[in-house]
Amino acid sequence: MPFLLCLKKKKSPVPLGRSIFQKHTPPIQQNYQALLEMCLKNKCLFTDDNFPAHISSIGTGALLNKLPRNLRWKRPHALHRSPVFYAANTKQPDLCQGLVENCWFLAALQALTFHQDILAAVVPLNQSFERKYAGIFHFRFWHFGEWVDVVVDDRLPVNEVGELVFVSSVCKNVFWGALLEKAYAKLYGSYEDLQIGQVSEALVDFTGGVNTTIKLAAAPPDLWDILTRATYSRSLMGCQTHLGTTKVLKNGLVAGHAYTVTGIRKVTCQYGPENLVRLRNPWGKIEWKGDWSDKSYKWELLSPKEKILLRKSKEDGEFWMSLRDFKIHFVDLTICKLTPDLMSQEDGKKWMYSVKSGRWVKGSTAGGSLGFYNGTFWMNPQYWLNVLLVEDSKKSLGSCNVVISLMQKPSSKHRNRAPHLSIGFSLYKESNRKLPPAFFTRHQPVNKRKVFLDEREVTHDFHLQPGVYVIVPSTLEPQQESEFILRVFSRKHVLWEMGGNTSFILSKEIVDRYEGKIWEDFFTNYFEQNPEINAVQLQRILNNISWRNFQSFRLHFSLDACQVVLALLDLNATGTLSIQEFRVLWKRLLFYLEVFQKRDTSRSGKLDLVELHAAVQETGISLSNEICNLMAIRYGDPDLKISFESFVCFMLRVEIMGEAFRNLTQDGKGIYLRESEWMMMTLYS
Repeated sequence: MPFLLCLKKKKSPVPLGRSIFQKHTPPIQQNYQALLEMCLKNKCLFTDDNFPAHISSIGTGALLNKLPRNLRWKRPHALHRSPVFYAANTKQPDLCQGLVENCWFLAALQALTFHQDILAAVVPLNQSFERKYAGIFHFRFWHFGEWVDVVVDDRLPVNEVGELVFVSSVCKNVFWGALLEKAYAKLYGSYEDLQIGQVSEALVDFTGGVNTTIKLAAAPPDLWDILTRATYSRSLMGCQTHLGTTKVLKNGLVAGHAYTVTGIRKVTCQYGPENLVRLRNPWGKIEWKGDWSDKSYKWELLSPKEKILLRKSKEDGEFWMSLRDFKIHFVDLTICKLTPDLMSQEDGKKWMYSVKSGRWVKGSTAGGSLGFYNGTFWMNPQYWLNVLLVEDSKKSLGSCNVVISLMQKPSSKHRNRAPHLSIGFSLYKESNRKLPPAFFTRHQPVNKRKVFLDEREVTHDFHLQPGVYVIVPSTLEPQQESEFILRVFSRKHVLWEMGGNTSFILSKEIVDRYEGKIWEDFFTNYFEQNPEINAVQLQRILNNISWRNFQSFRLHFSLDACQVVLALLDLNATGTLSIQEFRVLWKRLLFYLEVFQKRDTSRSGKLDLVELHAAVQETGISLSNEICNLMAIRYGDPDLKISFESFVCFMLRVEIMGEAFRNLTQDGKGIYLRESEWMMMTLYS
């Protein structure tokens, strides 16, 4: 009998005497565009009767006791003289948690802000409080296998002095976070239904991606490499601390609390290298007090330049800690990837994604797990999976990376009204037919150590030989009813349901659009031979790359430009770049290239002053006309036109100097520098 492990937070009740299967309640569908046009035509502001400005939208339980006595609902125009939906030039993350204990939601939301393209899929950024304003907004979430559009009005709960009681922005006139939280609350029933949750749930709801959860107490030896790949690809990361009786611990961490992973950095200390992880508390305050915290003596072990650009001196909830301390003080790390290649050793960018809905019905397909020895396991739904080897996969060595995810769908629209069932699945090798009862007494599953979790989703990563397999999803206990969706990710496969509906399930192809991945192997191999590169080597790399989608003219980087770039990014003053520093540069180069091409309307390979202003604004940085003009004089040709090479030097300098100011300022208005710091700043500016 296979080893069976059940991880349960609470007892899941077995439904009794239910004669009619309770289906999942889908979200209410409202046509945003039609409602907007109707409100504009009638010159009225939208009011959402499906999620009214009423106490019922907040909830019915303990959250009500936290509310201010004179709770009111007001629109942003009544709260601020010039409300803004989304401020592109605001440095994320800038959201703060309110009265709802939904740190898990906010930690995931703040991870989303580091990827503008993914954020724009959830938060349509063309919404405004000025143009075509009608008090109506909409957001998109991945909801149990499909993307749904959720419409809300902009009436928000505030206290008697006009402060938002739930999610708010550091910039008090920015309201996208509060409105998105309202839409998410509507999707799941009420604000109170956001009280309890997992970071992993929200990450999937924002992306439709696949989660990898790493238990940090048993972290793999290559954890730093995994973090590095996740940071420099399109991944979202969150983590959680250990539960405890004290809410705020002496070390500054909050017990049982979700945090966002906002970055990593390998620094060079006097005693050698140190791996650091940057985290943010969704509260926007209360930080880690140990090594590498804002006031730690450890910062004195770094070069002045590295210290200026990494160390933060203000209480904003964001802090650094060593990887060693991270593994000690946090329980798990969740990484959400749009494609499952983070843990894969296979080459290539294209993946297949299949999804199939199913249900466990009492007396029919709710067979429970093998661990209950009741002889009904065979009743569970069965899915035939044919794993195929991809011909162009050079590193597969005959093994294929397959990720299988099982997600249960609650029958109630209120996500916290009923506890999750404990769910899991078994994977069996072979067979082109529905497996009979006798099969399970004679054969062991591939995943002998099956884990059943009372969580929304259970995901496992497999390295399988090509061939035919059968997936059997089940609840831990028999006769428990629920709908579910089964998702399979791999480079190439075929999936179908056996027994009932034997039609093939159509699979979609998903492509990781992160262009840096194309060159990851090239860069890794290069840096294995040269762990640190100088300006000449940097020039050789950049000029030998075949820049995709840049056909109108040939890119060329001069040695002088490469020396400028190296001086800006070489934080430990070694005169060279490590692969980590190069990854930072590469990611920025791809972003700058996209902006440059978009604003180079004449396709001349140069930006004039008007195009330069537009390009800078496109990057989300706010600069005055005077500074842009000065930069054009400094970096432009005699006609004040900027090449891509000069644009890179210009933008890197602006970003790094801006980051230095934000780290050094106490009040956001000015900074105080010692003479050594002033000399360091002026020398590399």
